[in-house]
Amino acid sequence: MARRVGIYTRISRDDEGDALGVARQQQDCERLADLRSWQTVKVYEDNDVSAFKRNVVRDEFELMLKDLRAGLIDGIVAYDLDRLARQPRDLERLIEIYDERPRLEFATVTNDINIGTPDGRTMARIMVAFANKSSHDASRRIRRKHLELAQQGKDSGGPAPYGWRKDDRSKVDPEAAKAIREAQREILTGVRIGTIRNRWQEQGLGHPRQGTKRMAHHHLEHILTSPRLVGYRTYHGEILYQDDGQPVMGEWEPINTLEEWEAVRTAITERKQKQKQFGKSYARKYLLSGIARCGLCKTKIRGQINQRWQPGSKAARYTYQCSVVNGGCGKVGRVGDPVDRMIAQLVLEEQRTRAAVKGTPLDQRWPREDQLEQINQDVAQLVEAERSKQITVATLLQLLPAKERERDELRLERARFYKELKQAEAKGDTTNLTVDEFLTLPVERQQEIVLHSLTAVIIHPAGRGRRKFDPSLIEPVWR
Repeated sequence: MARRVGIYTRISRDDEGDALGVARQQQDCERLADLRSWQTVKVYEDNDVSAFKRNVVRDEFELMLKDLRAGLIDGIVAYDLDRLARQPRDLERLIEIYDERPRLEFATVTNDINIGTPDGRTMARIMVAFANKSSHDASRRIRRKHLELAQQGKDSGGPAPYGWRKDDRSKVDPEAAKAIREAQREILTGVRIGTIRNRWQEQGLGHPRQGTKRMAHHHLEHILTSPRLVGYRTYHGEILYQDDGQPVMGEWEPINTLEEWEAVRTAITERKQKQKQFGKSYARKYLLSGIARCGLCKTKIRGQINQRWQPGSKAARYTYQCSVVNGGCGKVGRVGDPVDRMIAQLVLEEQRTRAAVKGTPLDQRWPREDQLEQINQDVAQLVEAERSKQITVATLLQLLPAKERERDELRLERARFYKELKQAEAKGDTTNLTVDEFLTLPVERQQEIVLHSLTAVIIHPAGRGRRKFDPSLIEPVWR
């Protein structure tokens, strides 16, 4: 009876995605199996998969080992040993199975090595060790080449990041850039990344990875804060700097100004710090969550969805309830929609009145920009002085840390300045909103607008029986 063998094919990179490389390997392996009078029962194909990277799982390789150990196949045919293994640990896992089942077959197209024999295993270990070293050497050369390209401000290749055209990574995609700027503006107005992510998911924005059902939070955060947006070149996620302390600029069109980018990054960083420090959740479903309070016990009132509500129904969609579970008296509740509309109307009218008296416009330029520029020049001059042997390395290391510390503090101050400036710009234009337009905004944005005018909303008890909505029982507490 013919021995049943599996064919394993693998190629590390298939940029075209046509799988021609693994197809050629399969043809050669099938020819060899026919010469040995073996029956090919399955082909295990890992196309565009590395065997060198430790964090990569080769699904078909793992399945082949499982089938081999279970006796579903009687051996393996591969084009070359380095198609099977480039890490010694993978080879040892394979050898262990051949130890357990001594009659297993093994063959490669390019050389006559049989890991079923002691001499073949010794030779296989040597060959895999050399293949591993070759991969290490290639990886080192590639890393050095990528660093050189990064230092020159050149792009790294690969698929275009979201925001730039797929056919030209150096040119901005206007529609994608518009979506990014709109999302950044929402971040500055207090909208959560999760809210933006859900909308992007529905609209198909952001180039989510193929096969994923939901865009990852960190993926969207990276899109909105990437240094590439302002033209900075990065290497392994870090901004590259020149000898004079200035960032290396990439050879592509930026999407943000420095002020816009720093404002968004600072806003997200500060929000994370607050969440970590206070454990505060920014997720909100209802306008007055965390704002409304019971008129009897003054406990915060939360919104509660009506599970029986259906579109077109006259029943309340949600209510505000003082809950015993949250430490309240449980005696006050109100239908949510009319309360929200009333508060929205009052707040928008108050802000229109306030806007009628215009304040002094904010300065659009950070006042210490010249000081930061001078510090950057000082750092560059110190580095150049050491390079030209005007000062020693020891002197440079004595003078440089203080300058770098001052520079970093100024950069942080500048980022906070522009964050406040851009937040004011993003939040300021509410005077022309109607109540209906207000209620279509993300709930985080609605709360930002309300809290700009109110500190709380007191909901007083309405008494027994069914009653019509009484605005006098809703008491806004103004700032």
